[in-house]
Amino acid sequence: MNIREVGEIRRHIRRDRSNMTSLYCCYVNDNKEIISEFRKSTGLMSENEGEKYFALLKRALSGTIGKNLIDIVFKTQQVMDSPEHKLLMELRRTGLEDSELRQEFYQKVIETVSLKQNYLILLGCDSYDVPFRSKNDEDDSGRSEETFRFILCAICPVKQTKSKLHYAPEEKEFSDSGIDNIVSAPELGFLFPAFDDRATNIYGALYYTHSPKNSHEEFVERVFHTPIPKPAFEQKRSFEAILANALDEQCSLEVVQSIHEDLAGRIELHKQSRVADPLLVCKEDVTQVLSSCGVSDSKIAKFSIDYDETFGHEADLHPKNIINEKRIEVTTPDVSIKVAPDRADLIETRVIDGVKYILINAEESVEVNGVSIHIRDEEKATV
Repeated sequence: MNIREVGEIRRHIRRDRSNMTSLYCCYVNDNKEIISEFRKSTGLMSENEGEKYFALLKRALSGTIGKNLIDIVFKTQQVMDSPEHKLLMELRRTGLEDSELRQEFYQKVIETVSLKQNYLILLGCDSYDVPFRSKNDEDDSGRSEETFRFILCAICPVKQTKSKLHYAPEEKEFSDSGIDNIVSAPELGFLFPAFDDRATNIYGALYYTHSPKNSHEEFVERVFHTPIPKPAFEQKRSFEAILANALDEQCSLEVVQSIHEDLAGRIELHKQSRVADPLLVCKEDVTQVLSSCGVSDSKIAKFSIDYDETFGHEADLHPKNIINEKRIEVTTPDVSIKVAPDRADLIETRVIDGVKYILINAEESVEVNGVSIHIRDEEKATV
């Protein structure tokens, strides 16, 4: 799914637009025991309560594509005959009304999710009449050629607030409010099936994780039985390790700067183009940069092999997952230097009298601990 398709479904997840008549909830404690299970009628909710429930569901469709929102792809054999896909399809077909199916799903969640605190499993089933879109990219809400029927799941931590004094108007005094259990934003969730090309795709789902550092792989394996890409921070660390190990002594400041400049440029052009589909880069995009920097064929071949072993053959990556386009960071065990990408020319490496140095052009203002300092002309290095 791309950002426009996600946004289209998000805009539908509102009490005044949604066709959800019921929400199904399962409250679980940190010992993996069900505290309560209940159904909420959306028609009987107060406006304030309804907005809060729908806001939680909508948050399961938030964040960045590739980091927080990850495409799940089912194999053909899974769609034809597999217990995990069959359960999702039956939950959707029955509109979540079958209690045995819900219990089966709840148990999968309880067996694999560990948030070290109580949590709420929130489920809703909805149908969306997809408006016809003209060639001019304009929606005609009066015409619909597709009804997208889907289930949406949000798994939300429940946190205990501290006991505080609060004002009670009826008593006209302050009193102890006690401890409240507050439902927080989802930690994970999913949309099934996927909404690709503004149409139903039962071969896919959209998985949500609040933290790019924690994909809750056990949950994904149990519910979808399919691998997902490494978390964003692991992709970054793996990519950096591949570069350093494969290029070895040819992994210079100039090479790393060139890769960063190329990927950051792609990110900026993609942003300006306003293309809905996520930006992806492949192994060949990086090897072309390496070749232009004069890296030897043998080192490029080593990079290519290591890339395939780490990410998979012909795997594409989100460039935002492997670089921070907003800055370049140079570190030693004792020093860290952060530089804006468009001023990477201010840094260079040099060997002076046999000692390796990182040099920074300091013609502009220099501050130390927030204090503006002056560099005297006589403070010169012998080159």
